[in-house]
Amino acid sequence: MIVDGRVLREDFVPSEAVHRHDEVNLLSETLEPLLYGQRADPSFLFGPTGVGKTCIARYTLAQLCKQEPTVQVAYVNCWQEYTRFRVLYSVLEDVGQTVDIHRSTAKDELFDRLGRTDDQPVVVILDEVDQLEETAALYDLHRLGHVSLVLIANREDELFAGFDDRVRSRLRAGTRVRFDRYGTDELAAILAERANKALEPGVVTDDQLRTIADAASGDARVGIGILRSAARRATQQGDEVVTDAGLEAAIPDARTAIRRKTVEGLIEHQRILYDIIASAGEIDPGTLYDAYERRVENPKTKRTLRNYLTKMVHYDLIEAVGKRRGRTYRIVDDEAVNRQ
Repeated sequence: MIVDGRVLREDFVPSEAVHRHDEVNLLSETLEPLLYGQRADPSFLFGPTGVGKTCIARYTLAQLCKQEPTVQVAYVNCWQEYTRFRVLYSVLEDVGQTVDIHRSTAKDELFDRLGRTDDQPVVVILDEVDQLEETAALYDLHRLGHVSLVLIANREDELFAGFDDRVRSRLRAGTRVRFDRYGTDELAAILAERANKALEPGVVTDDQLRTIADAASGDARVGIGILRSAARRATQQGDEVVTDAGLEAAIPDARTAIRRKTVEGLIEHQRILYDIIASAGEIDPGTLYDAYERRVENPKTKRTLRNYLTKMVHYDLIEAVGKRRGRTYRIVDDEAVNRQ
């Protein structure tokens, strides 16, 4: 049933951007100076999870590189690469300049080496940029005249609140590309494109694709996960088509799998916070911070912890109940996720 499983992966970049033409055009306009040997202004892609920010960034740059092959692209997931060293190393790795670099290599040496790559323009995509613990990496990259930045985050106010003054002043004037949730029709069209490329003809109906789109509530990541789960379930059961019963079972399975993968991707200190909340059932910030500090030798600052918690809220791992002084945190359980 599945003829090309790559198409159902989260990181697959399609050959056409469905229902994101305005966003592609705005980002393309911002990056256009690269076609003429000039640096592009910073671009910010803002919006909730699953609205295509990463996909559109990679798609737009792939199109640009077809026009100007000298442009190099480096992609950094700041959820995993959240320090100055890791960001600079990841960029150097993507441009093929990590020979003789070790964990003991000084960060300034990484910066100097990146500065010596100025024979070709480099575009750095920093995904989940609000996860950076050391915004000095942004300052470093912005100082390099041959490096252009594409920064991806959920919300502008939360992102800029985490910047120090020198970074904030340099990046404030960048172009904003804002992404809204997909409508049901839009997401159904995206899923139809994926199904046409990934699955044998006729194995999933238009009505089933709309059912998936409706269940995903505008989140393409969830929608694609449901389609993938439904196709795998049908294959395992020897069905020639996706059945309605199989699809109904695939919806909670896909949501649970996505949530589990997200939890597994948490960095150490985020996972500690998550585990404390899970054990407590519901917990106020003060008690949470105290429990966290008892578990770790070198605790992060409270601002960093608030950033971690906000990100976990965005990804539906936890929910914040109440406001400010009366706020508490609790885990979003599987049943709550699957009722969405």
